[in-house]
Amino acid sequence: MKNIKIIFLFLSFFSLEKNSAQVWTPDNGDGTYTNPIIHADYSDPDVVRVGDDFYMTASSFNCMPGLPILHSKDLVNWKILSYALSKQPPFETYDKVQHGNGVWAPSITFHNNEFYIYYPDPDFGIYMIKAKKAEGPWSEPLLVKAGKGLIDPSPLWDDDGKVYLAHAFAGSRAQIKSLLVVCTMNAEGTIANNDEVMVIDGHESEGTIEGPKFYKRNNYYYIFAPAGGVPTGWQTILRSKNVFGPYEKKKVLEQGSTKINGPHQGAWVQTQTGEDWFIHFQDKGAYGRIVHLQPMKWEKDWPVMGQDFDKNGIGEPVTAFKKPNVGKKYPIENPVTSDEFNEPKLGLQWQWQANSQVNWGFPTSMGYLNLFCVTTIKDNKIFDAPNLLLQKFPAEEFSATAKITFNTRLNGESTGLIIMGLDYSYLNFKNAEGKLYLSQKTGTFNKTVSETETKPILIADNTIYLRVKIKQGGVCSFYYSLDDKNYQSIGTDFISKEGKWIGAKVGLFALGEKITNDSGNAAVDWFRITK
Repeated sequence: MKNIKIIFLFLSFFSLEKNSAQVWTPDNGDGTYTNPIIHADYSDPDVVRVGDDFYMTASSFNCMPGLPILHSKDLVNWKILSYALSKQPPFETYDKVQHGNGVWAPSITFHNNEFYIYYPDPDFGIYMIKAKKAEGPWSEPLLVKAGKGLIDPSPLWDDDGKVYLAHAFAGSRAQIKSLLVVCTMNAEGTIANNDEVMVIDGHESEGTIEGPKFYKRNNYYYIFAPAGGVPTGWQTILRSKNVFGPYEKKKVLEQGSTKINGPHQGAWVQTQTGEDWFIHFQDKGAYGRIVHLQPMKWEKDWPVMGQDFDKNGIGEPVTAFKKPNVGKKYPIENPVTSDEFNEPKLGLQWQWQANSQVNWGFPTSMGYLNLFCVTTIKDNKIFDAPNLLLQKFPAEEFSATAKITFNTRLNGESTGLIIMGLDYSYLNFKNAEGKLYLSQKTGTFNKTVSETETKPILIADNTIYLRVKIKQGGVCSFYYSLDDKNYQSIGTDFISKEGKWIGAKVGLFALGEKITNDSGNAAVDWFRITK
C-alpha cells in the first residue's frame, strides 16, 4: 500500500511538472535555436560575459524589484538569477506608481573584478550600482550625473585608464533628442563630467537615435545605437579611431523582408570560443519587447549581423540558427513562471508596481502566499494600485490559473486575477455586505481611467480557482471554478494592451476600501502558467 502511495505521489508530481511546462522554449534540442530566445518583456537588454557565464539586465521602469539579472551558459537558455535594485530612489517618488518612469535602458559591464550597472532615470539622472557577484549584494544607487532627460548610459574603460560615458537624451524631459554624446568620467566611474561632445545628430538620416552601447576593438571606438524608432527601426554602428570622433556610420541590421520589426537596442557579446553574437529586442505590442539572438561577425572592422536575405548589404534577423559554440552543451532552461509558494521567499518572476511595503503580503511557512487587503488606492481604480503582484507574459499563448482562499474581514475587500496594461481587465472576488461575489472589471485608459463591470455572481465558497487564457493577439478569456475541474466562462473577451513602455502583465491583487487595524487576506495556494 505504501509503495502504491509513493507511485501515486510521483505520478502526481510528474503530472504537475508536465502541466507547468514552459510555454516557450527557444532551444530546439538539436543544436539549433528559434527566436525569440526569451518571449517576455526584457526590453533594452544588455549582456556581459564573465568567464563561462553570461549575464543580462534590462529596463524595469516602475516595476520593483528592478534591474533583473538573468544568467545563461549558452546565450539561448536563460534563468532569472536576481535583481540588482531592491528599492528605487528617491523613495518618496517610487513608493507610488510611476507608470513608464524609473529605470530606463541600463548597461552592464565587468571591470576590475566587479559588475557595474549604469542606469538612467529620465527625471533625475544617471545612476551607478556595482557588485562583486551578479547575484548580489549590489551597492546602493549612486547618482553619477544629475539632470533631466539623460538616458541610455554606457561606460567605456579605455586601455590607457581613461573612462568615458556615452548617453542619449529623452526629448520629453531634456527638450532635445536624437543625438548621442560622449563625456569623460573619473577613474572610479562615480562622476560623469560636464564635458559632453556630440558625436552624431540623427535628425537628418537616423530618425530617433538613442540607446548607445560603447565598445573598443582593433583601436576603433564603436557605438552601437538603435535608430528609426522602437517598432520600426534598425541598428546603426558608429566607429572612429578617436573617442570623440568624428565617427563614420553604417546600418547593419534591419527588418527587411522578415517579420521581426525594430531589430535594435542590444548588446554585442563574444563567446569564450571567439564567436560574436548580438542580442536585441523586438517590439511585440502587448507582449512587450521580446529578446532575440543574432549571429554576428566582423568584416573590414565593421560588424555584420543576422543574414542578408535580400542581398542589399544590410543584415536581417534570423528566425532559427545554430546555437552558439560555448565549448560544451547545457540543459534546457527558461525563466520561471509558475509558483507553488512552497518556498520561504517570493519567486523571482514577481514584481510589484512600486517599491514594496511590508504590509502588502509575504510568503508563509505553510505553503501559500498571503496578500493583505490594504487600502492603497482612491476611487477603487486599480490602475494606480502599487500592490499589484505581477509577472511578464511568457509566450504568445498560455493560461494562468490561481487557487485563492479569501479570508475577508471587512465589507469592500477584494482579491483576484488581473491582466494589467494601459487597458486592463480582472476577475474581482469581493466581499459585499458579508457575501462573496465575482465579476469582471475592465478599465480603459485615455488620460483618465474609466471602468465597466459585469453583473456580480454570488459565490458560495471562499476558496476559488481563477483562470485567464491568452490566445494569439493577446486575446484574454476569463474563467472560474470551485473545484478546479469544471470551469465556467465569465465576462467578455478582453484584448490585452501594453503598459507605459512595458508589456502587459498577469498577476494577483488584494485590496481594501477602509483603513483598519486588522485587514483580511487572500491566501494564494498556487499560481500556474500552462500551455
